[in-house]
Amino acid sequence: MFIGRVVGQVWATRKMRDLEGTRLLVVQPLDDHDEPGNSKVAPVVCADPLGAHEGEAVLVAFGKAARVAMGGDGDFALEAAVVGIVDDIDAPNAPASWQASTHAGRTATQVAGAGMDSTGPGHAEEASS
Repeated sequence: MFIGRVVGQVWATRKMRDLEGTRLLVVQPLDDHDEPGNSKVAPVVCADPLGAHEGEAVLVAFGKAARVAMGGDGDFALEAAVVGIVDDIDAPNAPASWQASTHAGRTATQVAGAGMDSTGPGHAEEASS
């Protein structure tokens, strides 16, 4: 699992049946870009059942954890999924990119309701669309 920032969205008119109706996001990991191996995994295309917005920080799971997060038995044609929308990060020694606004792209109402859970106001409607 990693923390990343939503940098875009992917549209695919032709895709596997189990991905129909699934929103796909492009997520850039929030980490030290100088570490070996980072360029091999970034950015990542993720399924998004939560309705994250561009600019928001998100938690991304890989492999079977991502497939199970999409609501099934883990047998989907995807490798990564957004499993949380980050409200805040308390990591004083983290790179500066982590400290950028985690709420970018969300309205004040959505941010105010974020303390409830990741499907709070603003996310439930989007997740179903």
